[in-house]
Amino acid sequence: MDPADSAAETVSAGRSASTRLPPGDFGVVLAALRARRGWSVREFARRANVSEGQICNLESGVRNPTPAVAAACDAAFGTGGKLVELAEAGRRGARTESIVEAGPVVAGYERVLGELKDIGRSTGPRFVTASMKSATRILTDAVPHAVGEQRAEIWLLASRFAEYTGWMAQEAGNPAEALRWTNLAVRWGAHGGDETVAAYALVRKAFIAQHRGDTSAAIGFADQAARHPAANPVIRAHAARRAAQGHALRGDAGACREALERFRSHAAAVIGDQTPHWGPRIENGNPRLIEASCMLSLRRFEPAADLFAAERRRRPSVPADSNSQARFAVRQATALAGTGRLDDACQVVEATLPLIQRIDSATVRAELGRFVEQARTRRASPGQLALIDASAALATG
Repeated sequence: MDPADSAAETVSAGRSASTRLPPGDFGVVLAALRARRGWSVREFARRANVSEGQICNLESGVRNPTPAVAAACDAAFGTGGKLVELAEAGRRGARTESIVEAGPVVAGYERVLGELKDIGRSTGPRFVTASMKSATRILTDAVPHAVGEQRAEIWLLASRFAEYTGWMAQEAGNPAEALRWTNLAVRWGAHGGDETVAAYALVRKAFIAQHRGDTSAAIGFADQAARHPAANPVIRAHAARRAAQGHALRGDAGACREALERFRSHAAAVIGDQTPHWGPRIENGNPRLIEASCMLSLRRFEPAADLFAAERRRRPSVPADSNSQARFAVRQATALAGTGRLDDACQVVEATLPLIQRIDSATVRAELGRFVEQARTRRASPGQLALIDASAALATG
């Protein structure tokens, strides 16, 4: 690309976003702007003419920007001096030790969390992890400067950030880091007076155990979550879903069916409830797609393929987020391969591969690996073999 064209592209992209910065401190805003553009750290560093290490340090909050670096970032994004102003405000704020008012902090960082979750759903963990960690640092640093019940509000928000950071660590293929952040979420939630996160953490541990192939542990954690005294219908629905999948993987169709019924019952109790919940919203969890997933794990390929096809044809936009779309599409392909319809299966995977590459999710790559295993049991054409090999390479990262 011609340098002039590149500069014009940067200015044009920046102008569209220069009217409003996302909320947060300099590092959080920087990472959010970068994620909006879809730029890697390397690409942003090249455009701002600073080192990749500087960008990482700024986004994680390890370093504060100098006026020159802030100006370089401002020029790269075309934000019209707003990043320079934000950096200066941060330097002024760092010199004060005044009492923190929780209201503005919580309101601002709730918007940050919502924006980062939206980005995470469409791009995966790569573009949001640094921002999540920076935000949790800012919130926990603010706690000593808050008073009374306002401390609890900040702890609760920090807990929600930690929970989602754990999910992003899991999506990045780091279960140990996922557990560490999940445990932090439990601790910080308790500081804020909320024990429900401790119940939901058991659901998260069930999911992690499932992905490492320990179905007994997954079912055990799911049952503990359902029995936890702080569990609400949302958490019980999540727990029943994890239990259903675990029983399916063990080949226990009866126990799987009972767990699916519990999921439907708890999910029905949640509809219309607008209170904040841990984990994805239950109403976004399509029961028929979940049932189809269980049929797939039970190796009942024909009914699974029919369920996936019927539901995705009936409501093609559900689920709405990119991760779930990719996950269920690959599961449909695996079911199709299991029935011997390899040509149909490969068409589904071929259409989904660009999305899988973009979101870079460990859980989706695991699903793709299962498709490869099933597809390789079938006679394939040269073109199909090439697609299966490409899928295998992507599945292994």
